[in-house]
This record gives sequence, structure tokens and C-alpha cells, in this order.
Amino acid sequence: MDNHSEISSEAGHNARPLLILASTSPRRRDLLKEHGYAFEVVAPVDVVEVATPGLSPGEIVLQNARAKACSVAPINPEALIIGVDTEVFFEGSVLGKPVDMEAAFQMLSRLNGKTHEVYSGVCLVQGGGKLHEFVEITRVHFHTRTTNELRAYLERIHPLDKAGAYAAQNDEGEMIARFEGSFSNVIGLPMEALKAALT
Repeated sequence: MDNHSEISSEAGHNARPLLILASTSPRRRDLLKEHGYAFEVVAPVDVVEVATPGLSPGEIVLQNARAKACSVAPINPEALIIGVDTEVFFEGSVLGKPVDMEAAFQMLSRLNGKTHEVYSGVCLVQGGGKLHEFVEITRVHFHTRTTNELRAYLERIHPLDKAGAYAAQNDEGEMIARFEGSFSNVIGLPMEALKAALT
């Protein structure tokens, strides 16, 4: 077993072949567990997420998801690999993970009171061959908050590992006013579409 791997002990769907999540995101892991899937976690190998100029948002997230899945597939040829990339898009820009708290504040300030899109690309691979891939899009509408409220929010959620500098899974209504589409997509894994693809 790769020493970056983590075996989920959760009882779940009778997943044949073995299901592997090519991501170390605790939020994606939790979503799969909550929906009853038995799976392993294997970190992608030498994959750097990129936003290639000239590609659409959907093409960017699929490119990254494909790279993650395909990096894991050769060392797990019998398994069904799930590669995922989730990005926040606003006014033509990709808002990734902030490098520090000030960058997080600037990012959240841009989104404050506005509407943005969350794109997730999902790529399913088995035996080195691409089986299925799709893109899920959710529109997210933010409340308007004061500077002090934004900084307090950031202190609470620890945003440096979160695209867009916010945490949908424990937002508690502080930033998200409403959304259109899959909420699990905003957390990082569009479970409704994934379940349909795995059926």
C-alpha cells in the first residue's frame, strides 16, 4: 500500500472494483463517507493544479481532475479512480487557495455581496483508460458583510486550504445567502452527479 494512502473503514456500497479517491481533501473524503461509500484515499503523484490560459473554466477543472486520476491509475490498475478538481470562478478569474491571510481577505472582499460560480471537474479512470468525466457548476450568492465580519469569518474557518477563501461546509449562513445547483459541489465533490456516474 502506498504510504500516502488512507483506507476508509466505513461500511458502504459494495464497490467493485475498489474505489479510490485521488485527493487528500478531508471534505471530499467526508462527503463519500456520508454517502456510504467504501473507498481508499491515494494522494495524486506529482500533480500541480494549473489554470491554463485560453481554456474555459470547465476545461480547466477537467484537465486537473484528469491529471489527478491518471497519476494514480498506473499504480492501482484494478481500481476505479475518482479524480476531482474544484475551482471558484469570478469575473473571468480563477480564485484558488490563498497564499496567506491577507490574500484570503482580498479574495473574500472581491466575492463579498456578489455572485460567483463553483466548477468541479470529475474524471473516472480504470485500468489506465478514461471511463467517464463531467463538469458540475453551482452559482453561489454571498451576503454583504463588513470588513470586521469578513476578518472574523476568516479567523474562524482557517481559509488557506480553501479555494475562494471560504468554507461552504461550515459557513453557517455567514457568507452564503443562497445557491443554485449542487451544494456538495461547493464543498468539493458533486455527489448527485457522481452517484449517477457510479450507478
